[in-house]
Amino acid sequence: MDRRSVCFLMVLWAVAHLGSPADGFRALRRTTGGRKGSPGLTGQDANGVPLRRSKRGWMWNQFFLLEEYTGTDMQYVGKLHSDSDRGDGSVKYVLTGEGAGTLFKIDENSGDIHATKRLDREEKAFYILHAKAVDRQTNEALEGESEFIIKIHDINDNAPRFTRDPYSARVPEMSDIGTSVIQVTAIDADDATYGNSAKVVYSILQGQPYFSVDPETGLIKTALSGMDREVKENYLVVIQAKDMAGQMGGLSGTATVSVTLADVNDNPPRFTKTLYEFRVPESRELGGSVGVIRAMDADIGQNAEMDYRIIGSDGPGMFDIVSNRSTQEGVIVLRKPLDFEKKRQYSLRVQVENVHINPRFYKMGPFRDEASVRITVDDVDEPPLFERPSYVMEVREDAGRNAIIGSVSAADPDDKRSLVRYTIDRRTDMDRVFDIHAGNGSVYLLRELDREENAWHNISVIASEFNNPRLISRAPVFIRVLDVNDNAPTFATNYETFVCENAKANQRIQTVSATDPDEPIGGHRFIFSLAPEAAGKANFSVRDNKDNTAWILTRRNGYSSLQRSVHHVPVVISDGEIPALSSTSTLTVRVCTCDREGNMKLCNPEALTARAGLSTGALVAILLCVIILLMIVVLFAALRRQRKKEPLIISKEDVRDNVVSYNDEGGGEEDTQAFDIGTLRNPEAIEDSKQRRDIVPETFYPPVRRPVLPPSRDNNGDVRDFISQRLQDNDSDPTAPPYDSLATYAYEGNGSVAESLSSLESVTTEGDQDYNYLSEWGPRFKKLADMYGGDDSDS
Repeated sequence: MDRRSVCFLMVLWAVAHLGSPADGFRALRRTTGGRKGSPGLTGQDANGVPLRRSKRGWMWNQFFLLEEYTGTDMQYVGKLHSDSDRGDGSVKYVLTGEGAGTLFKIDENSGDIHATKRLDREEKAFYILHAKAVDRQTNEALEGESEFIIKIHDINDNAPRFTRDPYSARVPEMSDIGTSVIQVTAIDADDATYGNSAKVVYSILQGQPYFSVDPETGLIKTALSGMDREVKENYLVVIQAKDMAGQMGGLSGTATVSVTLADVNDNPPRFTKTLYEFRVPESRELGGSVGVIRAMDADIGQNAEMDYRIIGSDGPGMFDIVSNRSTQEGVIVLRKPLDFEKKRQYSLRVQVENVHINPRFYKMGPFRDEASVRITVDDVDEPPLFERPSYVMEVREDAGRNAIIGSVSAADPDDKRSLVRYTIDRRTDMDRVFDIHAGNGSVYLLRELDREENAWHNISVIASEFNNPRLISRAPVFIRVLDVNDNAPTFATNYETFVCENAKANQRIQTVSATDPDEPIGGHRFIFSLAPEAAGKANFSVRDNKDNTAWILTRRNGYSSLQRSVHHVPVVISDGEIPALSSTSTLTVRVCTCDREGNMKLCNPEALTARAGLSTGALVAILLCVIILLMIVVLFAALRRQRKKEPLIISKEDVRDNVVSYNDEGGGEEDTQAFDIGTLRNPEAIEDSKQRRDIVPETFYPPVRRPVLPPSRDNNGDVRDFISQRLQDNDSDPTAPPYDSLATYAYEGNGSVAESLSSLESVTTEGDQDYNYLSEWGPRFKKLADMYGGDDSDS
């Protein structure tokens, strides 16, 4: 297609869509004076106003350009022309605005506008540009700048696109026709205001006859009733969106929709069998599982939840059924003990029913099912069974040995009826008071009983089979010891009281009571009386109050503590039983001095001690404790005195010589010659013949005596010879300190004003020393010079 054809098409399109130039273009007019000599007025209007004929200069306001141009040449847009253009090349056309110079180019001589590239309306629908004509020489505008628009004419070059791909949706199974599933949407990028390029129509390519789609809205609906999830759960639907209103030549796009049928409770539960059979041993513990049954339900989730229950049984209360929510099973559990010998088989009728039932599907019911269960009890070798769970026996406390108290009985519940052997669990009868006959279960005594010591005995009897001793059962036996009157009553406490010297006759001085460890059936009834041997010369009397108490009364006026300070009143107490038992208890009465009101003022020491609550034995014990404590203190003080060491300094004259420190290690207890304090006090007093007694020297080297230096200060400076001599003496002396000791002699005094301070050359007495030289050593030794210098020392 050449340029002329394109321009012709543009003109045809403009005429068809825009109408006449007066309707579609905005005219830009330039008023001119017309040609010379030509009339300027052409008439008048309705109001009489003269009309002036305007000469049209150049006019345009918009151009149209097809998108996606595929030609090889540049696409022609239009032409700009000015009346000032005489064709001599003096006019230059200038184009500015959007895309000027890049997308659009203008021929500055002719004013032709071309598009240099393919344009896409979906990227940009129009461009606004500005054009003007200028003088090529002076570059001055010949016409005012005008604005025009280049619109991109849309073509159907975009297919509809779905907003999502794929889609997923869920719809309940068994939904009615027309139930909404999901709405799909496709968008066409073409111009929706022009033609049908962007008008989309939906259709279904796959998924019929189950689903349909609304062609305008894209709403997918069910098209078939009774779709069953248990038959088919997932469906794949393909939807097509086509532009141009679905006409031939339109572009299209597709999307897939995955539709899943959601489950509803439209299936009742069903047992897989009509009869379930289980076997269970009779020893199964209570609450234990007997068997598991399960019904099948084609539904899932909560729609498949089931409840199990027993609706009939020939053993009421023997079994129960529990629904397991996680597995949807019914667990049959035992509620009462089984006994093979009593009943060997049970029959149950069970029912299962859905928990969540949808009323919409009642017509598909009933949503329950029933089945039978047969439970067979297996025999188990059981231990003997006691007739009673526990036994209570009674025995008098005076019963003799081997007396039979009672008996227990147990039998083998199995059909074989094995013999039973009885024993007593010795952990419950550590003292071996009772025993049992192994064959007949008679319990008898091995030892005498004392109710006051132990009123009840609890033992455990074991019954085991002779053929299988490991099968045992136990029964507790509670034995009550019956009371026998075998204890005489005595005073409730150790009574001691006092009587005033000025007491009157028949005056009460004490109230006594009694106690008895026996427990008669009718309660205690004590009888108090004065002992017959004291009745003739008694100073006191006993009055029985008939309430298990008695008063002690005086029988005369006045008592003398000088004549008799203590009285003993024997009281006979009887229990009143048959045969009656009695005992004599003694009441101690002290004679004391009292005031007029009867308050005690003075008693003898024995009476005071008694009143204070301290007996003679207690006082003796306290005294012994005090003596022992004093002995411990004395012994401790003596030990401390023995541990006191001798003072290091014995004499004031030996202060300088007794402070000795050395690091030699001695040879032990026998090394009595390893150290001699006298040697340090007087080096000249070393014994030549002294030997060590702990060793036998191989050779004897007599110690070499060093010459004694005169006590002159001039000879104290050079001690090197002395140290060497000492080293030689120690090396050759077998009586030297132990061999692992180290004797060190340091060199002192060389170049010192004080010279050597060693005391090895000192004489044994202070009188032989000359300390006058201390005054020459300066102020630091002034104190020593004052102490030791001069002839008038304080020695």
